[in-house]
Amino acid sequence: MYSLSETVERKFESSIDVDGWEILSDDGWQPITHIHKTIKYVKWILTTETGKYLECADTHILFDENYNEIFAKDCLPHETRIITDSGFELVTSVIETDESENMYDVTVDSDTHRFFSNGILSHNTTCAGGYLLWYAMFHPDSTILVAANNFKAATEIMDRIKFAYEELPPQIKAGISVYNVQTIKFDNGSRIISRATTADAARGLSISLLLADEFAFVRPTIADSFFTAISPTLATGGKCIIISTPNSDEDKFAEIWFGAIKTTDEYGNEIPGGVGCNGFKGFTCKWDDVPGRDDEWAEKEKNKIGHDKFEREYNCKFLSADDTLINPAKLLQLQGIEPIHKTHGQVRWYQPLCHTKTYLVSLDPSAGVGKDSAAIEVYSLPDLCQVAEWTHNKTDIPNQVKLMQNIIKYIYNEIKRMPDNRGDPEIFYTIENNTWGEAALVTIQEIGEDRFNGIFLHEPKKSGGGRFRKGLNTNGRSKNLACSKLKSLIEGNRLIVHSKQLVRQLKFFVGKGESFAAKIGEHDDCVMATILCIRMMQIVSGWDEKFEDAMKNTFDGDDDDFEPPMPMIFG
Repeated sequence: MYSLSETVERKFESSIDVDGWEILSDDGWQPITHIHKTIKYVKWILTTETGKYLECADTHILFDENYNEIFAKDCLPHETRIITDSGFELVTSVIETDESENMYDVTVDSDTHRFFSNGILSHNTTCAGGYLLWYAMFHPDSTILVAANNFKAATEIMDRIKFAYEELPPQIKAGISVYNVQTIKFDNGSRIISRATTADAARGLSISLLLADEFAFVRPTIADSFFTAISPTLATGGKCIIISTPNSDEDKFAEIWFGAIKTTDEYGNEIPGGVGCNGFKGFTCKWDDVPGRDDEWAEKEKNKIGHDKFEREYNCKFLSADDTLINPAKLLQLQGIEPIHKTHGQVRWYQPLCHTKTYLVSLDPSAGVGKDSAAIEVYSLPDLCQVAEWTHNKTDIPNQVKLMQNIIKYIYNEIKRMPDNRGDPEIFYTIENNTWGEAALVTIQEIGEDRFNGIFLHEPKKSGGGRFRKGLNTNGRSKNLACSKLKSLIEGNRLIVHSKQLVRQLKFFVGKGESFAAKIGEHDDCVMATILCIRMMQIVSGWDEKFEDAMKNTFDGDDDDFEPPMPMIFG
């Protein structure tokens, strides 16, 4: 066993008090209280694009362009940009030498503890893990888990805790028995453990205190499983600190955050202490909380990284960090509503039916084995409004098709019995004919198309012949064109979306390669069924002038070589 005093003695060879000395920082000249001569460390040399250089230890703390702390050894040449007295500069080289030298720590008496060394902004200490260290030393037999979105980040947090540990004065230090990359164990029975955030990271631990770092950037399915595993501990008195830059307003971090800032109970009374309805208390730190930042600085940063990223990174706005199909600011405005009623078990209806409207019904089939969901969407023309929706991941393909048939029949019968109706309801339907669509096509053939109360829409026939397949596909160019139309319709406030599930999926519908798909761990079945309806709108708008007029602001100029086919009915 060894104690903190032995560690400190090894780090500093000598210290001197200074009075009246100052050092330049990014927020002006700041007083120095002490200068410490360290033991010998391996020397690293870092250089920047303008020739600035710094000789330092591997864990000397610098600041990247977002004021995040970063060790010198972790700066990536030609990738990392750090803050200097001339602005942001690209690191051009980071070299570990074979020399060891005494170095000097400067204690800066300021709130930020930052200073320029050879023109490069540095930090003389870090206190990110100060609370965790205090808790471990003054609460015997505690287990503290540090969970970050990856192992490297978890290790860096642990390094900060170790740094704070080594800087403590002897009179409050605690003895330690284990001191390695992932674990610090104290002689009072407490321990601090660091791990990457996985579904099982907390299992097997009786946690007294949890620190979850950058939780919004943990894969959604893992975040849900991790929090489910830790919830019993929190429910019996465990403490939890969650830190993150916002990502989406639909992930687990957002769910916890919005609960934390809802500070009224079910009757509208304020909860004492400003605590949220979920027991968490929310704090934010925005760009103007950092000394030295003004409107001019903010404007330059917006011009450099863009408005949306600035709002997310510096103003803590819940805008997606991914390249979503729909503009993040627009996604933030989308709000789902509760269905007005349900039919056929779980078909959610958001709008009453009307005999003057045309209805589009689409099916995006799935295997029905508990993984990806099948989805049915219903939209109306000419108002471009979502009318109904159904999803499920355990309904087999024949029953998916039969449900679509029953939805079409329900629309047909409801409109037929309306007193003002003067003819047959106009209903079009289709399925995605990719992958599982072949089985759905077989089911339609077995049922008989004449038993569907609508017109089956298909892919336009290609010139030169070729194999014809019923239904519509959402691959390649056709998918991208439909995605483009979906984007312009929603951002232009033309397409009215009501489903909360569809809104959520749109927030995770991101760029992948040359197209768009669900973010890893999410689903896009409702989005893909909607895209099928968009393709149907393309076709139907070519037959009826009133539909063409309703969508001309969006569709004019798109895909000039697209020729909508005439409706086909196959027996």
